[in-house]
Amino acid sequence: MQRRTFMGMFGACALAASGMAKAQTPTTRVIVGATPGGGTDTVARVLAAELGRVLGETFVVENRPGAGGNIAAQEIARSAPDGRSLLMCYTSHAINATLYPNLPFDPIKDFTPVSHVADAPSILLAHPSVAANNIPELIALAKAEPGKLSMALPGIGSAGHLGAEVIKMQAGIDVLLVPYKGTAPAMTDVLGGQVSMMFAGAALAKGQLKSKALKPLGISSAQRMSEYPDIPPIADTLPGYDFSAWYGLLGPAGLDAARTEQLSKAVAQIMNDAAIKRRLLDEGLVAQGGTPGEFQGFLQTEIDRWGKVVKASGASAG
Repeated sequence: MQRRTFMGMFGACALAASGMAKAQTPTTRVIVGATPGGGTDTVARVLAAELGRVLGETFVVENRPGAGGNIAAQEIARSAPDGRSLLMCYTSHAINATLYPNLPFDPIKDFTPVSHVADAPSILLAHPSVAANNIPELIALAKAEPGKLSMALPGIGSAGHLGAEVIKMQAGIDVLLVPYKGTAPAMTDVLGGQVSMMFAGAALAKGQLKSKALKPLGISSAQRMSEYPDIPPIADTLPGYDFSAWYGLLGPAGLDAARTEQLSKAVAQIMNDAAIKRRLLDEGLVAQGGTPGEFQGFLQTEIDRWGKVVKASGASAG
């Protein structure tokens, strides 16, 4: 009886100890500088769940929207480099390096690159009333009627904004750019015909294309997207045009090399999974992956590339 009581107590203690060990497992935050439900948030939540599965840890997504992702970036830049605070950054991280003249952090020096995660090509959608069905026709129409066509922007300094600026500069056309506070109000006005066209992520564009509420003029990536093989790249008309939005994982500066490598390899494994690739494609996203060094080089190239566009367009966030 005493032995059974002792063994029962021993088993209970072992279970309690196991539970305490699990409860004490550190949680890793993945900070997102955007509101829930958007592309950045979607990528972060898919990745966080899969990282938890692959590494046997707990990853939670926290949204810190505002200032084009700068609020979230600043939080990570100030975090301890213990591998428990990460940033799901996106294209604006590179754009903001030039767009904001007084950033409270350095977009390269204050972070440790972990991995490129995914890309998100956009489709230039036009209202059916626009008398153009492709990019060559759009350019011809804009040149024939300067200033008549308009393009909705989801925000100043967004990838869609600068993508529009590049089209204007490369094609030499005059198109009115109309800024909005978000994608939803911009799309509403394009659907209503108040604005001629806008760039939309492939997932958002899917419903509009299926219903024929809007028509596609071209895709922003240099290559055709497998989901939309009939939509030609804008680069077919404007050589070198390529501005797909992207997502990546950063840690604070000084992040331990072993932890960085562990996370990077886990991201590569996840992004190479056929089911994950399919799931992301359904959201209009193309899985990537890669080493910390590759992402570092990519990020610097993006900062340089978008810096030139920001300066040429005169865009500024004050």
